Amino acid sequence: MTTPDDLLHSADAGAPKWYDRLGLLLESTGEGIFGIDLDGLCVFINRAGARLLGFEPHEVLGLNMHELTHHSHSDGRHYPVDHCPIFNAFRQGLPCRIDSEVFWHRSGAALPVEYSSYPILDGTQVLGAVITFVDITERRRAAEALQRAKDELELRVRERTLELQNALQQTRELAAYSESVREEERTRIAREVHDELGSLLVALKMDVNWLDKRLSEQGQREPLAAEAMRQRLRSKCQDMSRQIENAVDNVGRIITDLRPSILDHQGLWAALEWQAQEFVRSAELQLTLRMNVDEQLELPEPAAMAVFRIFQEMLSNVGRHAQASAIEIVITQAAGMLTLDLRDNGMGAAPRAFEATDAYGVMGMRERARHLGGTLHITSAPGQGCRVLMTLPLEGAKTTGAHP
Repeated sequence: MTTPDDLLHSADAGAPKWYDRLGLLLESTGEGIFGIDLDGLCVFINRAGARLLGFEPHEVLGLNMHELTHHSHSDGRHYPVDHCPIFNAFRQGLPCRIDSEVFWHRSGAALPVEYSSYPILDGTQVLGAVITFVDITERRRAAEALQRAKDELELRVRERTLELQNALQQTRELAAYSESVREEERTRIAREVHDELGSLLVALKMDVNWLDKRLSEQGQREPLAAEAMRQRLRSKCQDMSRQIENAVDNVGRIITDLRPSILDHQGLWAALEWQAQEFVRSAELQLTLRMNVDEQLELPEPAAMAVFRIFQEMLSNVGRHAQASAIEIVITQAAGMLTLDLRDNGMGAAPRAFEATDAYGVMGMRERARHLGGTLHITSAPGQGCRVLMTLPLEGAKTTGAHP
């Protein structure tokens, strides 16, 4: 039968009685516990403590515990005994609790531990110290894993914050660009109204005044002169009619630039086809157009306008940058999705050109598509043309003329 003395594993059967009082508690805990005398030699150790260090209890008794298990820091640097908190417990009467150091296992491996060292007193006389320690390897691993997760989270937060800052900056730049485009468009329309419609109206006013004056003189003319004047009046009226027709055409063109009437009268599909034909006619390009859609399907007005504006910007980019001779356009409706695919055989560009912070046209198209729940992808390479592919869900679309 195991006796308290066996559990104590004392180096000296004649040791002081306070050894015996500790003996009953030593083996009842999973923590390592050992005692040292004033020379730092082990006078008792429980079985749990010895096995944590890789020894049997009798192998440790009488050995200097600092030299055996606390001789070096975790990085291998020598740990002077004068700096050891364990020995300070009885040399200076300073108890301690440390969780940032290691004990050294018999195998030479570092064992992360949390230990406490307290002086043993007999009255005022220091007899030695008692040290308790536990293996905190798993706790250290968990703490390190938690720190890694924290560092990774902080990194992701910084990256996300940077992305949001960049997105905010791009949004501000896009808003400024959109405002400048609107202002340019207002300026262009104002100039056209002033230069073309204004001059036509001034000319018409002068012609009307001329007519008024000639008509007031008509009764004073001889028959032959009156006939000649009638011919001149007819000619002037014909000129005025042509000027009015030009004014109507200009007004129609300006209105079409602001909002194509075909979009309201014939729907999105006809408007897309008309815009494509108008573009290739003015740009002198070869067009291949394939449209596989239900012509009775009608998108909500905001969505239809957004698709039309995206399509306009696609064509505008071809006209400004591609130097192409032909374009291919495929518009498909399938499985509740609308796909608009435009390809050109132009000069192409590196992909980073479409991700540049000043690629406002591309940014605008992507934002419009994203607002509708869709996506816009651009594929291009120098000398290999460009492909712009937009897909978006046909949410809210309805079939015209359908019965409830």
